[in-house]
Amino acid sequence: MVESQTSIQKQNAKHPFFVIVVISLMTFMGVLTETSMNVTFPTLMKQFNVSLTTVQWVTTGYLLTVALLMLTSAYLKRRFTNKQLFIAAACLFMLGDILGGMATTYWVLLLGRLVQAGCVGLTGPLMINIIMDTVPATKFGTYMGMANLIILVAPALGPTFGGTVDYFASWRMIFWITLPITALLLILGIFTIKQYSPTRHYVFDWLRFALLAVSLTSLIMGLNVMGDAHGLLNSLWYFAFTVITFGLFMWRSKFSKKALFNLAVFKHPSFIYSFLPYILLQASNIGINFVLPNYVQVVDHASAFIGGLVLLPGSVLNGLGQPIYGWMLDRYGGKLPLYLGNTLFFITALGFTIYGRHLSIIGIILLYTVFAMGRSMAFGNCMTYGLKVLSGDVRNDANAVYSTGQQVAGSIGTTVMAVLMSSITVPHFSNAQNVAVGSQMAFGIILFVGTINFWLFTKLFKAKP
Repeated sequence: MVESQTSIQKQNAKHPFFVIVVISLMTFMGVLTETSMNVTFPTLMKQFNVSLTTVQWVTTGYLLTVALLMLTSAYLKRRFTNKQLFIAAACLFMLGDILGGMATTYWVLLLGRLVQAGCVGLTGPLMINIIMDTVPATKFGTYMGMANLIILVAPALGPTFGGTVDYFASWRMIFWITLPITALLLILGIFTIKQYSPTRHYVFDWLRFALLAVSLTSLIMGLNVMGDAHGLLNSLWYFAFTVITFGLFMWRSKFSKKALFNLAVFKHPSFIYSFLPYILLQASNIGINFVLPNYVQVVDHASAFIGGLVLLPGSVLNGLGQPIYGWMLDRYGGKLPLYLGNTLFFITALGFTIYGRHLSIIGIILLYTVFAMGRSMAFGNCMTYGLKVLSGDVRNDANAVYSTGQQVAGSIGTTVMAVLMSSITVPHFSNAQNVAVGSQMAFGIILFVGTINFWLFTKLFKAKP
């Protein structure tokens, strides 16, 4: 088995960079539509007559579906070829485009988004697995940085793209514009993607997958209803059900021999202390990307076009800095990019918290630019450092957990921020003032995350590889 795997890698890994670019661009399309929809929420709320906590499921449901698919990535990598996974991802994305572009009700739009989530759910882990199959561990940081450069430009363009399309045309054009680009990437992938490791038939553990899927969905639902009337009581029921189903999942994992992912990865301290800040940074990033475009529209009375533009400078620098941040990890080790990145994250979160009720558009742009740079420097290198110090036999399983945790964290971040922005009611305050207060509380949570991460990084560098 080892000899056959090595021969396949040597035969097909001559030019992995172009393959990584194609798969990264497909992932880019998924992230682009995800972030571009955030800025259209005010428009969707009016057109479909739904609340903010309902419409945010266009993002939350998308991220949750991506997370559930990423749970299976370790199994899918061993069971199906890279080309099969890529083709399935592209087809799901295009079907979601058609459903979203033709949606006449909110629920059809949501269905289209859930189908479309299959793209990122498959291509995100696929990209990282190909890097691990073809790139030496000493260059993980550089290659991961180059791949993330393509993916992280999407959050930069997403809100701007969505706001521009919504302002000058219709939100439906978000789907119709991305459809032919995805079809082109599908053709390129069919002719360029190779197989770098052998596949085998495995029996999938549907019961464990179902238990974990129900547990995660119940968790998100519990967070989502917290802002409603009697929301606290309803949330407790959801959280109790989450604990029960997750307990059943853990019990079943002790006896199951079927494939899902290997829980033994959680026995490695290096994984634990890189995984926790990784998901906390993701929740903060997706959360603040939800808050700021809606803040400038509701509090500063700006248009959807301006709401999308406020994230552009920071997100562009965020994406362009990825190769540099990865090189920093390869050249100087993990301490410099992780501590420096979290310091920038913490300082700007403090600024957002202090001035959270009176942020101007210029102030948001400046703070977010530094925030995005710091968050990006720490975020990408959390996973890369963790993968570098883990042994090869658990890397695929670690990748599945990192990828799933990232999406669940993003879903939780969006839900918590939506609840805070919509549920705060101060007597005699206008809607804009209440949203400003809720946003300030959200920024305070992000500041707390920055504090926790300093402690987690200290534990990470004391852990034995």
